[in-house]
Amino acid sequence: MGEKTERVEQTIRDWISSGELASGAKLPSERTLSADLGVGRTTVRLVLAKLASEGLVVAHHGSGYFVSAGKLSGDPSVKAPHGELEPWRIHGERLVYDNQWVKLALVDVEPPGVERFEHHVVRLQHVAITAVVDDQDRVLMLWRYRFVPGRFGWELPGGIVDAGEEAKDAAAREVEEETGWRPDAIEHVVTYQPMVGMVDSPHEIFVARGATKVGDPTDVEEAGHIEWIPLAEVPGLIARDELLGSGTLVALLHLLAERSQRSTGAR
Repeated sequence: MGEKTERVEQTIRDWISSGELASGAKLPSERTLSADLGVGRTTVRLVLAKLASEGLVVAHHGSGYFVSAGKLSGDPSVKAPHGELEPWRIHGERLVYDNQWVKLALVDVEPPGVERFEHHVVRLQHVAITAVVDDQDRVLMLWRYRFVPGRFGWELPGGIVDAGEEAKDAAAREVEEETGWRPDAIEHVVTYQPMVGMVDSPHEIFVARGATKVGDPTDVEEAGHIEWIPLAEVPGLIARDELLGSGTLVALLHLLAERSQRSTGAR
Protein backbone atom coordinates (compact mmCIF):
# COMPACT_ATOMS: atom_id res chain seq x y z
CA MET A 1 0.00 0.00 0.00
CA GLY A 2 1.38 3.43 -0.92
CA GLU A 3 2.12 6.26 1.49
CA LYS A 4 -0.93 8.30 0.45
CA THR A 5 -3.23 5.30 0.74
CA GLU A 6 -1.89 4.46 4.20
CA ARG A 7 -2.34 8.10 5.30
CA VAL A 8 -5.97 8.19 4.15
CA GLU A 9 -6.70 4.84 5.79
CA GLN A 10 -5.18 5.92 9.11
CA THR A 11 -7.06 9.24 9.01
CA ILE A 12 -10.43 7.53 8.60
CA ARG A 13 -9.56 4.96 11.29
CA ASP A 14 -8.65 7.83 13.65
CA TRP A 15 -11.97 9.57 12.95
CA ILE A 16 -13.82 6.38 13.88
CA SER A 17 -11.73 5.36 16.92
CA SER A 18 -11.88 8.91 18.37
CA GLY A 19 -15.65 9.07 17.99
CA GLU A 20 -15.52 11.93 15.50
CA LEU A 21 -17.40 9.49 13.28
CA ALA A 22 -19.70 7.60 15.64
CA SER A 23 -21.23 4.17 15.13
CA GLY A 24 -23.80 4.41 12.33
CA ALA A 25 -22.54 7.81 11.12
CA LYS A 26 -22.26 8.50 7.41
CA LEU A 27 -18.76 9.08 6.02
CA PRO A 28 -18.10 12.11 3.81
CA SER A 29 -18.61 11.43 0.12
CA GLU A 30 -15.76 10.16 -2.05
CA ARG A 31 -15.55 13.60 -3.68
CA THR A 32 -15.31 15.33 -0.28
CA LEU A 33 -12.73 12.87 1.06
CA SER A 34 -10.68 13.24 -2.10
CA ALA A 35 -10.66 17.04 -1.82
CA ASP A 36 -10.15 17.25 1.95
CA LEU A 37 -7.37 14.64 2.08
CA GLY A 38 -5.61 15.71 -1.13
CA VAL A 39 -5.75 12.37 -2.95
CA GLY A 40 -7.47 10.91 -6.00
CA ARG A 41 -10.85 9.24 -5.77
CA THR A 42 -9.29 5.89 -6.75
CA THR A 43 -7.20 6.01 -3.57
CA VAL A 44 -10.31 6.82 -1.53
CA ARG A 45 -12.19 3.90 -3.10
CA LEU A 46 -9.34 1.49 -2.32
CA VAL A 47 -9.30 2.55 1.33
CA LEU A 48 -13.09 2.36 1.70
CA ALA A 49 -13.14 -1.09 0.09
CA LYS A 50 -10.50 -2.31 2.54
CA LEU A 51 -12.32 -0.90 5.57
CA ALA A 52 -15.55 -2.45 4.31
CA SER A 53 -13.82 -5.85 3.95
CA GLU A 54 -12.86 -5.59 7.64
CA GLY A 55 -16.42 -4.69 8.64
CA LEU A 56 -15.37 -1.27 9.94
CA VAL A 57 -17.63 0.52 7.46
CA VAL A 58 -20.66 -0.60 5.46
CA ALA A 59 -21.66 0.50 1.95
CA HIS A 60 -25.32 1.38 1.28
CA HIS A 61 -26.20 1.57 -2.41
CA GLY A 62 -26.94 5.13 -3.45
CA SER A 63 -26.23 6.51 0.03
CA GLY A 64 -22.49 6.04 0.55
CA TYR A 65 -20.49 4.51 3.40
CA PHE A 66 -21.48 4.36 7.06
CA VAL A 67 -19.55 3.42 10.20
CA SER A 68 -20.48 -0.13 11.14
CA ALA A 69 -22.99 -0.39 13.98
CA GLY A 70 -21.19 -3.50 15.26
CA LYS A 71 -17.92 -3.74 17.13
CA LEU A 72 -15.08 -1.71 15.72
CA SER A 73 -11.98 -3.26 14.22
CA GLY A 74 -9.52 -4.01 17.01
CA ASP A 75 -12.31 -4.87 19.48
CA PRO A 76 -13.04 -8.49 18.53
CA SER A 77 -15.96 -10.41 20.01
CA VAL A 78 -13.91 -13.64 19.92
CA LYS A 79 -10.99 -13.42 22.33
CA ALA A 80 -8.04 -15.80 22.80
CA PRO A 81 -8.46 -18.01 25.89
CA HIS A 82 -5.40 -17.22 28.02
CA GLY A 83 -4.17 -19.40 30.84
CA GLU A 84 -6.23 -22.48 30.00
CA LEU A 85 -3.57 -24.41 28.06
CA GLU A 86 0.19 -24.75 28.27
CA PRO A 87 2.60 -24.62 25.31
CA TRP A 88 4.87 -27.52 24.45
CA ARG A 89 8.38 -27.43 25.91
CA ILE A 90 11.21 -27.52 23.35
CA HIS A 91 14.40 -29.17 24.64
CA GLY A 92 16.49 -29.02 21.49
CA GLU A 93 16.74 -29.70 17.78
CA ARG A 94 19.07 -31.60 15.47
CA LEU A 95 19.32 -31.35 11.69
CA VAL A 96 18.87 -34.51 9.66
CA TYR A 97 19.07 -32.91 6.20
CA ASP A 98 19.95 -29.36 5.19
CA ASN A 99 20.23 -27.49 1.89
CA GLN A 100 19.13 -24.12 0.48
CA TRP A 101 15.62 -25.35 -0.35
CA VAL A 102 14.59 -27.64 2.48
CA LYS A 103 15.71 -28.55 5.99
CA LEU A 104 14.58 -31.64 7.91
CA ALA A 105 14.98 -31.53 11.68
CA LEU A 106 14.14 -33.71 14.67
CA VAL A 107 12.88 -31.53 17.51
CA ASP A 108 12.93 -32.80 21.10
CA VAL A 109 9.45 -31.83 22.37
CA GLU A 110 7.44 -32.36 25.54
CA PRO A 111 3.69 -31.69 25.28
CA PRO A 112 1.90 -31.08 28.62
CA GLY A 113 1.29 -34.41 30.35
CA VAL A 114 3.02 -36.41 27.59
CA GLU A 115 6.44 -38.07 27.61
CA ARG A 116 9.18 -36.38 25.59
CA PHE A 117 9.70 -37.50 21.99
CA GLU A 118 11.36 -36.38 18.76
CA HIS A 119 9.04 -34.66 16.28
CA HIS A 120 9.92 -34.35 12.58
CA VAL A 121 9.82 -30.76 11.32
CA VAL A 122 10.33 -29.70 7.69
CA ARG A 123 11.51 -26.11 7.29
CA LEU A 124 10.90 -24.55 3.88
CA GLN A 125 11.31 -21.05 2.50
CA HIS A 126 9.40 -17.85 3.32
CA VAL A 127 6.97 -17.26 0.42
CA ALA A 128 5.01 -14.26 -0.92
CA ILE A 129 1.98 -14.61 -3.25
CA THR A 130 0.01 -11.81 -4.90
CA ALA A 131 -3.49 -11.51 -6.32
CA VAL A 132 -3.42 -8.62 -8.81
CA VAL A 133 -6.90 -7.28 -9.52
CA ASP A 134 -7.72 -4.80 -12.30
CA ASP A 135 -10.57 -2.29 -12.59
CA GLN A 136 -12.68 -4.90 -14.42
CA ASP A 137 -12.60 -7.24 -11.40
CA ARG A 138 -10.19 -9.65 -13.13
CA VAL A 139 -7.29 -11.46 -11.50
CA LEU A 140 -3.86 -11.92 -13.08
CA MET A 141 -3.14 -15.67 -13.21
CA LEU A 142 -0.80 -18.20 -14.82
CA TRP A 143 -1.67 -21.57 -16.35
CA ARG A 144 1.31 -23.86 -15.88
CA TYR A 145 2.51 -27.39 -15.21
CA ARG A 146 3.57 -28.66 -11.78
CA PHE A 147 5.45 -31.95 -11.92
CA VAL A 148 4.84 -32.93 -8.25
CA PRO A 149 1.05 -33.36 -8.65
CA GLY A 150 1.67 -34.10 -12.35
CA ARG A 151 -0.84 -31.70 -13.85
CA PHE A 152 -1.61 -28.24 -15.21
CA GLY A 153 -3.57 -25.61 -13.31
CA TRP A 154 -4.07 -21.92 -12.59
CA GLU A 155 -1.82 -20.14 -10.09
CA LEU A 156 -1.20 -16.66 -8.79
CA PRO A 157 2.34 -15.28 -9.20
CA GLY A 158 4.56 -15.73 -6.17
CA GLY A 159 7.83 -17.09 -4.90
CA ILE A 160 10.56 -17.07 -2.29
CA VAL A 161 11.38 -14.01 -0.19
CA ASP A 162 15.15 -13.54 -0.47
CA ALA A 163 17.34 -13.03 2.59
CA GLY A 164 17.09 -9.41 3.75
CA GLU A 165 14.18 -8.70 1.40
CA GLU A 166 10.82 -7.35 2.56
CA ALA A 167 7.94 -9.71 1.74
CA LYS A 168 6.04 -6.87 0.03
CA ASP A 169 9.01 -6.18 -2.24
CA ALA A 170 9.34 -9.88 -3.03
CA ALA A 171 5.65 -10.03 -3.89
CA ALA A 172 5.99 -7.18 -6.41
CA ARG A 173 9.21 -8.59 -7.84
CA GLU A 174 7.73 -12.05 -8.39
CA VAL A 175 4.68 -10.65 -10.19
CA GLU A 176 6.87 -8.70 -12.59
CA GLU A 177 9.34 -11.54 -13.17
CA GLU A 178 6.65 -14.15 -13.82
CA THR A 179 4.11 -12.07 -15.77
CA GLY A 180 5.74 -8.88 -17.09
CA TRP A 181 3.17 -6.78 -15.18
CA ARG A 182 4.28 -4.35 -12.44
CA PRO A 183 1.65 -4.27 -9.65
CA ASP A 184 0.27 -1.11 -8.04
CA ALA A 185 -0.96 -0.43 -4.49
CA ILE A 186 0.10 -3.73 -2.89
CA GLU A 187 -1.42 -4.46 0.52
CA HIS A 188 -0.82 -7.34 2.92
CA VAL A 189 -3.81 -9.60 3.60
CA VAL A 190 -2.67 -12.48 5.81
CA THR A 191 0.31 -14.61 6.81
CA TYR A 192 -0.36 -18.30 7.35
CA GLN A 193 1.31 -21.72 7.56
CA PRO A 194 0.00 -24.26 4.98
CA MET A 195 0.83 -27.39 7.04
CA VAL A 196 1.14 -26.14 10.59
CA GLY A 197 1.52 -29.56 12.24
CA MET A 198 4.87 -30.51 10.72
CA VAL A 199 5.98 -27.98 8.09
CA ASP A 200 7.35 -24.48 8.76
CA SER A 201 6.85 -22.34 5.64
CA PRO A 202 5.40 -18.85 6.23
CA HIS A 203 3.16 -17.81 3.33
CA GLU A 204 2.34 -14.11 2.98
CA ILE A 205 -0.64 -13.14 0.86
CA PHE A 206 -0.89 -9.75 -0.84
CA VAL A 207 -3.50 -8.03 -2.99
CA ALA A 208 -2.54 -5.44 -5.62
CA ARG A 209 -5.09 -3.08 -7.14
CA GLY A 210 -4.02 -2.59 -10.74
CA ALA A 211 -0.81 -3.20 -12.68
CA THR A 212 1.19 -1.79 -15.59
CA LYS A 213 2.58 -3.91 -18.43
CA VAL A 214 6.37 -3.36 -18.46
CA GLY A 215 7.61 -6.20 -20.66
CA ASP A 216 7.78 -9.98 -21.02
CA PRO A 217 8.30 -12.43 -18.14
CA THR A 218 11.96 -12.84 -17.18
CA ASP A 219 11.65 -15.98 -15.02
CA VAL A 220 11.60 -18.69 -17.71
CA GLU A 221 11.39 -21.58 -15.22
CA GLU A 222 8.21 -20.19 -13.66
CA ALA A 223 6.66 -18.85 -16.85
CA GLY A 224 3.30 -20.03 -18.11
CA HIS A 225 0.27 -18.88 -20.07
CA ILE A 226 -0.74 -15.50 -18.60
CA GLU A 227 -4.37 -14.43 -18.47
CA TRP A 228 -6.67 -12.00 -16.68
CA ILE A 229 -9.39 -14.22 -15.19
CA PRO A 230 -12.75 -12.68 -14.17
CA LEU A 231 -13.20 -13.07 -10.42
CA ALA A 232 -16.71 -14.34 -11.13
CA GLU A 233 -15.14 -17.38 -12.84
CA VAL A 234 -13.08 -18.40 -9.79
CA PRO A 235 -15.81 -20.51 -8.08
CA GLY A 236 -15.97 -22.56 -11.28
CA LEU A 237 -12.19 -23.07 -11.26
CA ILE A 238 -12.45 -24.27 -7.66
CA ALA A 239 -15.29 -26.65 -8.49
CA ARG A 240 -13.31 -28.10 -11.42
CA ASP A 241 -10.16 -28.45 -9.28
CA GLU A 242 -8.20 -26.22 -11.65
CA LEU A 243 -6.34 -24.19 -9.00
CA LEU A 244 -2.84 -25.13 -7.82
CA GLY A 245 -1.37 -24.26 -4.44
CA SER A 246 -2.77 -23.19 -1.08
CA GLY A 247 -1.58 -19.59 -1.50
CA THR A 248 -3.61 -19.21 -4.67
CA LEU A 249 -6.69 -20.63 -2.97
CA VAL A 250 -6.34 -18.48 0.17
CA ALA A 251 -5.88 -15.27 -1.81
CA LEU A 252 -8.79 -15.94 -4.16
CA LEU A 253 -11.13 -16.96 -1.33
CA HIS A 254 -10.26 -13.67 0.37
CA LEU A 255 -11.18 -11.75 -2.79
CA LEU A 256 -14.44 -13.67 -3.14
CA ALA A 257 -15.35 -12.99 0.50
CA GLU A 258 -14.52 -9.30 0.05
CA ARG A 259 -16.62 -9.18 -3.12
CA SER A 260 -19.54 -10.88 -1.38
CA GLN A 261 -19.35 -8.46 1.55
CA ARG A 262 -19.41 -5.47 -0.77
CA SER A 263 -22.40 -6.92 -2.58
CA THR A 264 -24.24 -7.57 0.69
CA GLY A 265 -23.52 -4.09 1.97
CA ALA A 266 -24.82 -2.56 -1.26
CA ARG A 267 -28.29 -4.07 -0.85
